[in-house]
Amino acid sequence: MRSLRSAFRARGKPRAQFFYHGSIRAMYGYEHIKKEDPEVYEAIDGEERREANGLELIPSENYVSHAVREANGSVLTNKYAEGYPGARYYGGQEFTDAIETLAIERAKKLFGATFANVQPHSGASANTAVYFALMQPGDTILGMDLSHGGHLTHGHPVTHLSKIFNFVRYGMKNIETGEIDYEALRALAKEHKPKILLAGYSAYPRELDYETFVSIAREVGAIAVMDAAHIAGLIAGKAVKNPLEYGFDVMTATTHKTLRGPRGGIVLVREDADIAKKIDKAVFPGLQGGPLMNTIAGKAVCFREAMLPSFETYAKQTTQNAKAMAEVFLADGARLIAGGTDNHLILLDVFSSYGIAGGEAEKLLDLAGITVNKNTIPDDTRKPMDPSGIRFGTPALTTRGFTEEACREVAQLMISVLRTKDVASVRARVTALAKAHPIPESFV
Repeated sequence: MRSLRSAFRARGKPRAQFFYHGSIRAMYGYEHIKKEDPEVYEAIDGEERREANGLELIPSENYVSHAVREANGSVLTNKYAEGYPGARYYGGQEFTDAIETLAIERAKKLFGATFANVQPHSGASANTAVYFALMQPGDTILGMDLSHGGHLTHGHPVTHLSKIFNFVRYGMKNIETGEIDYEALRALAKEHKPKILLAGYSAYPRELDYETFVSIAREVGAIAVMDAAHIAGLIAGKAVKNPLEYGFDVMTATTHKTLRGPRGGIVLVREDADIAKKIDKAVFPGLQGGPLMNTIAGKAVCFREAMLPSFETYAKQTTQNAKAMAEVFLADGARLIAGGTDNHLILLDVFSSYGIAGGEAEKLLDLAGITVNKNTIPDDTRKPMDPSGIRFGTPALTTRGFTEEACREVAQLMISVLRTKDVASVRARVTALAKAHPIPESFV
């Protein structure tokens, strides 16, 4: 295996350029890994340096507190806890029951739900559990088209889910404004009679009309489900609307991304106890075995952090920062899908705006220390692995204390790279910005 040192040299990033924030070395020296498995240590060490010295703009990524990291790396990784609190299949569950109960109660309070399942390993697992809980093979789900901002688990043909359930897709009426064609959505619902009407997305920058979704679902007898993976933290922080308050029956989410917790999923139920029981059975024993109790502990910690007043400030600043970046690109004449953003993410058509494909744009920005991801845009004529767009956002920058002024500068740096393909001078400024905004240790 090529060493990390040679990898850094190959990318023009000598190790001497990297720095650490204050006590990261003291708390996370990884001394046991360093001694027992130098190759893994070197990779972890390299990733920590990369994160500290670059600017993370992938909208589905964030930083977690040291408290979440401690929970996720705790002794709880040793414990099997199949089942649910008070009804496990193994003994020795006094403390695991306490932790999972804390996580459940905090999730319910945070999102205004009556029931919560905190065991799904990911957002995809959460979505899959909901489908199997509420439908039979061959039943119909009406969800957002991937090319218009949806997610693979919303019915893309490459998934196994598409072989089991019948997916019908809706999209935007106007790509330039992001407006959903709700009349077409209603017509599709009436025609196909879906069992689930699914809202939510992975690359859509506007707010949805939740009242209309619920009214259509009620009209055709469908269960209204929201995939809030990307905006769960913004919902918790009251920066965007909460679908459960508008009548959605079920909401799935991830606990990382804007919620700033460990990588995992949750399922929330507004009030229907029968739906909640079905979902519990679908998660375990239907789809998963033993839950990851160390991750559930991390979820409990992040839910508590999200209940603090400072988290509302963070969530609102995240959306303000995204709007500030969007304004810079629009002023430069760039084409943004949906014409801007109401949340944390921006989808930029780099091919028509700057004459560069999404894959090359991602690589160039990465060399400059700015991490984004290539992404398809609606009606994209290019291939998925080298599409016309890039997707980026502000959750991680905001965690580091960036405000609108600094985010505008980051947008200008991105434009400079996309226009000139010169990364050297931009890399130096990115390093300075990263050093001026160290990754925080605590959010409390």
